[in-house]
Amino acid sequence: MKVLLVFAHPEPRSLNGALRDVAVAELEAQGHEVRVSDLYADDWKSEVDRADFPLVTPHTRFKPAKASAEAFEANALTGDVKAEIDKLLWADVLILQFPLWWYAMPAILKGWVDRVYAYGFAYGVGEHSDRRWGDRFGEGTLAGKRAMLIVTTGGWEEHYAARGVNGPIDDLLFPINHGILYYPGYDVLPSFVVYKVDRFDEASFAEVAARLRERMRTLATTAPIPYRQQNGGDYRIPSMQLHPELGDPGATGFALHVNRNSAEGQ
Repeated sequence: MKVLLVFAHPEPRSLNGALRDVAVAELEAQGHEVRVSDLYADDWKSEVDRADFPLVTPHTRFKPAKASAEAFEANALTGDVKAEIDKLLWADVLILQFPLWWYAMPAILKGWVDRVYAYGFAYGVGEHSDRRWGDRFGEGTLAGKRAMLIVTTGGWEEHYAARGVNGPIDDLLFPINHGILYYPGYDVLPSFVVYKVDRFDEASFAEVAARLRERMRTLATTAPIPYRQQNGGDYRIPSMQLHPELGDPGATGFALHVNRNSAEGQ
């Protein structure tokens, strides 16, 4: 397989840097072709502005989505963005690796998404009608590919449990897994999360590295999170409301969008 790892940590000698090296080495040992986009090393520009869209004239009101659509259609996106889009089209698997900062990804990685997920490429794709609402959430440009997160956090695993003070880790990562990866079509694998990273010693690293190697060996076979497809019949269109008979009675929130019956069947 061809694997793209997008790495977002400012220190190459960090635990994240060491885990990145473990993942890449194992993937290559398995015969996969790997490319790494190191956002800090590449001095990635994170903010979206007029400079991203050469077709926007100085006196034109700047509308980012419209400008993105026009630039993508005209092949006029900036060179750095086009290079990352080419990598996404090349890769069979996308891995986003980052430390959890203030309950989210670092700004530089969010900026990578903001700029690379162009209108017409990652969103604004497909028919919008009374029976379909675009090719998204299980369909889209990147359908048929796989994606996952490698995430580190200083908090304890218990802090991110169902009754933990930080909230369930699956809920915190849902906007990324569902809203960024599943949206343009990826099959999203369960995240690889490393806890208590500020308290690591050599034994802790050895244990986590072994688990990470195993995850890299099973990229092709790990069952994805069974998110519901938007256009698969589970949602009313155009309201995008889940049909009332679906999901556990009384359930609310992000968990409704995971088909637990499908997960049990696997």
